[in-house]
Amino acid sequence: MVKLVTQSDQTGMMQAAVVHSESWKASHENICSAEFLAIHTPQRQKHYLETEMEKGAQLFMLMHEKPVGIVTICGDLIENLYVLPSEQNKGYGTQLLAIAVEKCAGVPTLWVLNTNDRARHFYERRGFRPTGNVVRHGDSLYEAEFRLGEK
Repeated sequence: MVKLVTQSDQTGMMQAAVVHSESWKASHENICSAEFLAIHTPQRQKHYLETEMEKGAQLFMLMHEKPVGIVTICGDLIENLYVLPSEQNKGYGTQLLAIAVEKCAGVPTLWVLNTNDRARHFYERRGFRPTGNVVRHGDSLYEAEFRLGEK
């Protein structure tokens, strides 16, 4: 079951924030300090998600007896696709991506950290290709843009 979380649904927002916090920390543990990971609490991530929604993003949460994953979409941009570490490799990420692609207004686009090989392979297996655009976050860390169907 897919549940759309709205700003007026504070319980849902906190559930989405817990998913975001736990998943973000797991996906960034090899590139961020323990101190930086620790500040990404559910409360902080709830504020972040609410800010994204105020900017026009739609937030979707995938439920399977409990919240298992989230994704945000703003126009043609897919962001914040996170599945709880304990719930990965069960098809939830694929379900969330399918929802996101369907909801995009235009050619689905997303950004992937160069250190996240797992995410890059996930998106490439589902038809996303690098565009060549990058945003640098330092000497060796950058995000690469991917679009569905790009060659």
